[in-house]
Amino acid sequence: MKWTISQIQKHRNKDFLIDEYVRMDSIKETEPTIREVSPIHLTGRADISATRVTFHIRIDGHLILPCSRTLVDVKYPIDVETIETFMLNSYDYEAEEEVHQVTGDVIDLEPIIREILLVEVPMQVFCDDSAGQEGAPQSGKDWEVIEEQEKSEKLDPRLAGLAKFFEDSEDSSD
Repeated sequence: MKWTISQIQKHRNKDFLIDEYVRMDSIKETEPTIREVSPIHLTGRADISATRVTFHIRIDGHLILPCSRTLVDVKYPIDVETIETFMLNSYDYEAEEEVHQVTGDVIDLEPIIREILLVEVPMQVFCDDSAGQEGAPQSGKDWEVIEEQEKSEKLDPRLAGLAKFFEDSEDSSD
């Protein structure tokens, strides 16, 4: 994902399409919660002028992250669209624009893709409850995980006698 300015300027009046797969395994060193990174598919185009290069990029792939409850691997999809502008001349820079300065004569998208992926990592990710055999146990001796909906429908056994008491008093008042 590196191009020299001369390579890019050759495509100034032509379409400069991007359709590449990039390995971003080095991101695991920066963010230790990322267990695995799929090959990242970059698609898009670049608009090239004499003073700037604007990339319109879509980033697709997935990350393998640990479930916050069970530490089971969770496949977290990444699908991001971004517009990144590189200024070729420093004197054309406007303060309100969010742009990248080109250092030397090479435009490198990899650090920007890395930053976008790091921003996409959620604080917490949870696995599906359907993967119960891999995750945390759903029941044990004298306990079980219940959903809020089940809880409201289920009668507490300690109150079963009290429910019978009200049934008896309603029958006797008739």
